[in-house]
Amino acid sequence: MDAFYASVEQRDDPSLKGRPVAVGGGHRGVVAAASYEAREFGVRSAMPSVTAKRKCPDLVFVKPRFDTYRGVSQQIRDIFAHHTDDIEPLSLDEAYLDVTEDRHGLGTAKAIAEDIRARIKKETGLTASAGVSYCKFIAKLASDQNKPDGICVIPPSKGPAFVATLSVKRFHGIGPKTAAKMEKLGILTGADLREWSLTELQAHFGSSAGWYYRISRGIDERQVKAHRQRKSVSCEDTFGSDLSDLDSLTAELMRIGERAWERVEKAEFVGRTVTLKVKYADFTISTRSKSFADRIPGKEAFLAEGRSLLEGLFPLEKPIRLLGLGAHSPVAAQTSGPLQLGLEI
Repeated sequence: MDAFYASVEQRDDPSLKGRPVAVGGGHRGVVAAASYEAREFGVRSAMPSVTAKRKCPDLVFVKPRFDTYRGVSQQIRDIFAHHTDDIEPLSLDEAYLDVTEDRHGLGTAKAIAEDIRARIKKETGLTASAGVSYCKFIAKLASDQNKPDGICVIPPSKGPAFVATLSVKRFHGIGPKTAAKMEKLGILTGADLREWSLTELQAHFGSSAGWYYRISRGIDERQVKAHRQRKSVSCEDTFGSDLSDLDSLTAELMRIGERAWERVEKAEFVGRTVTLKVKYADFTISTRSKSFADRIPGKEAFLAEGRSLLEGLFPLEKPIRLLGLGAHSPVAAQTSGPLQLGLEI
């Protein structure tokens, strides 16, 4: 989807159309999504709201409405399901579809993608962009190629050449730190990456070398996984002012933890690890985790371990602006065994 959260807000509030919009933010928050009008000023998701406002003084902040976004996402998922059962969601606004089976005889994968985009526009009033290709890696790259409201088709014969032209910064699986390391080695594009042998890549990038070697050649044999296992459920919040005393932080953590556990129960998620996320006043981020031998026994244990992890941070070296608490490390629901803590991660 194109600027999904922001586009939903512009759709539902006509006064926002054509204006730079950021979902989230507020006095001390971060941008969850930005409209294309805002992006022209350099506003991006995960950017502190104060930075976003500095870049775009006319930026309009709106509170997120995740229930609405989830409802629209389900509408879109139903449109996908008209064409295939092989749907691998990446988020509320993005998914891989395997359309090897042409269920409705449209003739090509491009025709299927165009039908999906047209139905999304008609039924939701929103635009979507599509990448069509023979593997997940290139389809993902292609989906960003002609945004917004575009489509890009890369057949097998053109896959390696397409990858060669792109910056490695765009490659899934290559984050900012790895891209910076590659730049120091003279690897800026897919073509540069292809010049390196597997052995040379292994010397610099270890176990990730095989992935880099294959994608630089347009090779990705991963299947579309229709039933991806949820890996975590969490909740976090940014405070109105930085906090440094234990009592205030504990009270905030308990409030956040209650909301997180509601999400855990709603998702029917069974995890064995409690994870505390901390963002300090200087925006550095730290996490602390504790794992049970079997599973998190319940809300009280979840909150107690969160409190224990928080207490372990004291005395603080700097104030805290955000806390988050979540359940991680999924286990089978029927697993049983002693409910005792394992080692700290």
